[in-house]
Amino acid sequence: MAIRTIRTVGDRALTKVCRPVTESTPKIKQLVEDMFDTMYEAMGVGLAAPQVGILKRIVVIDTDGTPYVLINPEIIETSGEQTGDEGCLSLPGKNGTVTRPNYVKVKAYDVNMEPFELEGTELLARAICHECEHLDGIMYTTHVQGELRDNIVVEEEEDE
Repeated sequence: MAIRTIRTVGDRALTKVCRPVTESTPKIKQLVEDMFDTMYEAMGVGLAAPQVGILKRIVVIDTDGTPYVLINPEIIETSGEQTGDEGCLSLPGKNGTVTRPNYVKVKAYDVNMEPFELEGTELLARAICHECEHLDGIMYTTHVQGELRDNIVVEEEEDE
């Protein structure tokens, strides 16, 4: 298990267009494993390789206990619309209102470079769109309607 440093706004890696992955290697497989470990440690639902400083077209997502690896993802279909709060591990403590498709179909390769398609709705669709944009150097903040807000976590007091 290796937790990598998550790059934050201002880091140039977040503004770059990532390169396609051409083959599955032990190094790529280790990166994917590290990305999952890093995402889970940060309590996120998605992470793109540039967020850990690697300019490769790799995304990991887990919105509901089902982990997905998307290598060289390409969104091929969208429909509907959803508007809701969105945040990003590269902009900790902030969130904003973003409108995204409610349905997304993406084609990609798995960690063994086997092609597949994935369909998602609601949070999974939002995560696919959000993470795929990272691969082109785009942050969700470009889509925020209104102002970014502080993401305040209210902890309940335990009864003694």
